[in-house]
Amino acid sequence: MILSGTSRLAGVLGWPVAHSRSPRLHGFWLERHRIDGAYLPLPVRPERFAAAVRALRDLGFQGANVTLPHKEAAFAVCDTVDATAHRAGAVNTLVFRADGAITGSNTDGWGFLAGLRQAAPTIDIAATPVTVLGAGGSARAIAAALLDAGCPRLTFVNRTRERAEALRAALGGPVQAAGWDEAPALLPATRLLINTTSLGMKGTPSPDLPLERLPDDAVVADIVYVPRITGLLAAAAARGLSTVGGLPMLLHQARPGFRAWFGVDPEVDDELARFVAGDVPETAEAA
Repeated sequence: MILSGTSRLAGVLGWPVAHSRSPRLHGFWLERHRIDGAYLPLPVRPERFAAAVRALRDLGFQGANVTLPHKEAAFAVCDTVDATAHRAGAVNTLVFRADGAITGSNTDGWGFLAGLRQAAPTIDIAATPVTVLGAGGSARAIAAALLDAGCPRLTFVNRTRERAEALRAALGGPVQAAGWDEAPALLPATRLLINTTSLGMKGTPSPDLPLERLPDDAVVADIVYVPRITGLLAAAAARGLSTVGGLPMLLHQARPGFRAWFGVDPEVDDELARFVAGDVPETAEAA
């Protein structure tokens, strides 16, 4: 990679940020399209976040992705945010406009839907009751996108039921809240089960659910992408169900930002997926 005096710059803001696969992902696209630019990991302490964002804008960056723990702070630093950020209550993509304004959006829900439709192309969201495990920021962003796509019923399941109730109130529409002990009873009427918790990551147990209660045509999705096949996905596949891992969401959610910063709408394909996955273990046992 050779940079010039007119290179276009972007990056990912997080604390920590060394684990992020976004530089690898965007770097692949920059190389593929021979773009004069770079995408950098940008570790920023929470108390310095707003100042860092404004400094990047003033240094001529095109924008940045935002990861934990900064997504809510990113909402506050923006001059304008779009409907996706309002619905998600957080920002993961910043664009610095030529007039100095900072705009924000949230591509997590869009990325999840794009990955879901790629992996399960026959799914009809408007006819699919959904159960979402977890009630954090990712759960909200994904739920908002599903509801906007016509999901007829969505239930948040969380160990702390109050957090699920808070999301139900924030999003409105055909949304219900349930405690973790209620999850088994929900499964027979669930056509799409989504794990948005950290359960299933290396060193953590998988959600313990009786997947035999799911309909035979149900789809099970997990936004965890390390390992690529979580315990939940392995159990669902053994049950004969369609599954969607977390990698497609990671890849697709990056497209709008890359398009805004570098002027190219990149493609998500098998070559990209293999490159970004790199040394990610296939299963937890292989980790």
